[in-house]
Amino acid sequence: MKQVTMRRLFAVGFVLVMLAPIMLRAAEPQDIIKYRQNVMKANGAHLAAAAAIIQGKVDFKNQLDAHVRALQTFTSDIPALFPKGSDFGDTRAKDAVWDKRAEFDKRAKNLKEKVAAFARAVKGGKREAMLAAFKDVGEDCKACHKDFRKKEEE
Repeated sequence: MKQVTMRRLFAVGFVLVMLAPIMLRAAEPQDIIKYRQNVMKANGAHLAAAAAIIQGKVDFKNQLDAHVRALQTFTSDIPALFPKGSDFGDTRAKDAVWDKRAEFDKRAKNLKEKVAAFARAVKGGKREAMLAAFKDVGEDCKACHKDFRKKEEE
């Protein structure tokens, strides 16, 4: 039994050593930028879908919680999407993201809290509370984009 365990341990260790260079490879800045753009687009899509449900435009109430959970996941650490070295290339992020990092981090934390409040409102099931919390999330997104995101034509 001891020999089998040692073989397994060796095999697992060997695989980890072989995979380490792949796992430890730093992401390329352009890959990070593309990833964060996709995450932000997904956030926008989840917000739009949630709005359609809350406003009664579509009857997919059973999916509202899934949209909120996705928003909670993807807004949980927005600053991580903007590491040093990802401030150039195909990005609409303003230099202020890195130059005013403390303010950016504070705004991201605030958004996370607003999304959590939105999730609580959805769980509560009261339409007016959901609308108010949703509006707070949207206003937070808009304000952050104003200060930290270039307009299309810039």
